[in-house]
Amino acid sequence: MFKKIEIWIVGLIVLFFILLILLISGILRDAYLNKNKTPEFLRNSFVTIAEIPKNVYVIIRHITGDDINAISKLQKHKNKKRFEQFIENKRNALLVLPRYEHSLNRSVVDIVDLNNFEVIHTYSHDIDEMNDRVTNTEEFSRIKIDDAKIRFEYLHPLILSDGSLISDSGYSVEFKIDFCSNLKWINDEEIFHHSKMLDHEGNIWVAGQMNPRSKYVEKFAIKGFKDDSIIKINTEGKILFNKSVTEIIIENDIVPNNFTLNTSMSSNLDPIHLNDIEPALSDTEYWKQGDVFMSIRNQSAIIHYRPSTNKVVNYITGPFAHQHDVDFISDKEISIFNNNNFFVNNEYSQVIIYNFETKTFRKLFNDQLQKEKFKTEDQGLSHIFKDGSLLVEEQNHGRIILFNNEGKKEWEFVNKDKNGDIAYLWWSRIIEDELFIEKFKSLIKSKRCLN
Repeated sequence: MFKKIEIWIVGLIVLFFILLILLISGILRDAYLNKNKTPEFLRNSFVTIAEIPKNVYVIIRHITGDDINAISKLQKHKNKKRFEQFIENKRNALLVLPRYEHSLNRSVVDIVDLNNFEVIHTYSHDIDEMNDRVTNTEEFSRIKIDDAKIRFEYLHPLILSDGSLISDSGYSVEFKIDFCSNLKWINDEEIFHHSKMLDHEGNIWVAGQMNPRSKYVEKFAIKGFKDDSIIKINTEGKILFNKSVTEIIIENDIVPNNFTLNTSMSSNLDPIHLNDIEPALSDTEYWKQGDVFMSIRNQSAIIHYRPSTNKVVNYITGPFAHQHDVDFISDKEISIFNNNNFFVNNEYSQVIIYNFETKTFRKLFNDQLQKEKFKTEDQGLSHIFKDGSLLVEEQNHGRIILFNNEGKKEWEFVNKDKNGDIAYLWWSRIIEDELFIEKFKSLIKSKRCLN
């Protein structure tokens, strides 16, 4: 008799736990998909319970002294030299090299003279001071965690003619520092991210995220939807133009099928993922001065947009997937850095050239990139020099390669510190303007920085 009672009690306990698991699973699913069908206190309580293993892990990492906030160390090119030159060729050009340095536990921006690959100047400002000046705590409640000094990144920094630098840390505030790395201003009105490019008027195009969100996104109350926008600011950080990319494609009637499903259906909806804005500096037969070309990663598309009329001139798709970086290379061609994240034949990244006259695509130095096993899963970029040479950045693995205009490897750089640890690069930039270079070098000779 006692055995029957014990079996009945065990069965009841098992049934109770099965029902509890189903209840918790349903509530967590609701929290994950943001359907809001259950009371908020229940969702928050069960999410807290589900996070217990992660929080225990964090505590253990802190106790053992393993800093979970540190940028990870890279391994792919562990056996390579920091810098190796294969063909001697002096170039009157500067490399703007934003990078993480593990031995310093922070990011810096080196300015490298490509005549001899010597670092002639370094930017490194006070991150804590900048974070203390942020007042928009609604947008940046975690800035002292996510963009603490140990995690901060100088993302695609733009150097101005007076030697000042404008950048952000990726989904953070925009800021400006002077030649001596003194903070001049911050803009915390919006979340800023990805590339920074000067237009013909001396203003800067940078990606952003709208808050309040644009009318269509707000109308349908899509929680967690990243409302990427194109923002134009002046060199003092004032926003001159701000337009949602989602709004642009809806108003131009080019919304792809299953638009919102082109990303993970979670609380982090990112169907656009704007990663580059390239302004046209002059008129040609195929674009006008003031037009912008946008790289939309999660639609695998390049959008040619005319802000003056709110018109999409071209919506370009082709043999590229999850591309990053679009550049003008002639009066009828653009280059596209292709991460090449197709399901098949995706082992190597590519540089794709699109010709507007012939409406055709071609690959640049593709055999060489395959030989180098060059692959970025995301990010990365390319730059084609005036003489036809090609620089490519393997951001995910901390490497830059320069091929001369014959496709021969001129040099290779791996972001390796004095301890042999390899770190990320944060989107380098080439400066070939001779007057700019001369003026920048004169700043180095004449200025005396205290920091």
